[in-house]
Amino acid sequence: MVSMEKVLVFAAMSLLVIVIPGPSVLFVVGRALAHGRRTALATVLGNLIGSYALVCAVAWGLGALVARSAAVFTAVKLAGAAYLIYLGVHTFRHRGDLRAANPGAPVGERRGDLRTVLDGALVGATNPKGMVFFAAVLPQFVNHAAGHLPVQMMTLGLVPVVIGLITDTLWGLGASAARSWLARSERRLSGIGGAGGLALIGLGVTVAATGRAD
Repeated sequence: MVSMEKVLVFAAMSLLVIVIPGPSVLFVVGRALAHGRRTALATVLGNLIGSYALVCAVAWGLGALVARSAAVFTAVKLAGAAYLIYLGVHTFRHRGDLRAANPGAPVGERRGDLRTVLDGALVGATNPKGMVFFAAVLPQFVNHAAGHLPVQMMTLGLVPVVIGLITDTLWGLGASAARSWLARSERRLSGIGGAGGLALIGLGVTVAATGRAD
């Protein structure tokens, strides 16, 4: 299997890539500002599911196809960008429906949480930065002589997923705390929700404009 030395090097590389805010982090922050901590944490969970789906895709060969084919890469990238813009427009249009955070208020329906997780999973699975990183870097750290390469990659892929869980959660909690601190009036909270929506729209445009490394 993979040596501990390789695992540590891969973890260090993963940390360097993850700490630089990308689509997943900015998406979590935007959702936290617009809807608060519960939505932010559900989004983090969804992002992790989507990211690990990318790991599995790379492990079983699909990731290499996406990395090699400009057409497939562009299609996946634009799908993620379009969904981000859709969510941003939806959030901005409904900014007036937001209310000041109240820890004692009833929580939303379970279906709402599930939808939030699915939103995060879609963004995580179509994240260009994660797509390129897993397809280009992950295969370099497996032990080819040991065989079972898909299993090795799926196991090694848990390293950035755990790192992402920690860092994205911190981003989400920080953004939701700032939202709670600023939300002293419905007007101000509406402004925060609008800013979160505009941030998602801007993020979608940025992702759409992101080119391939080659």
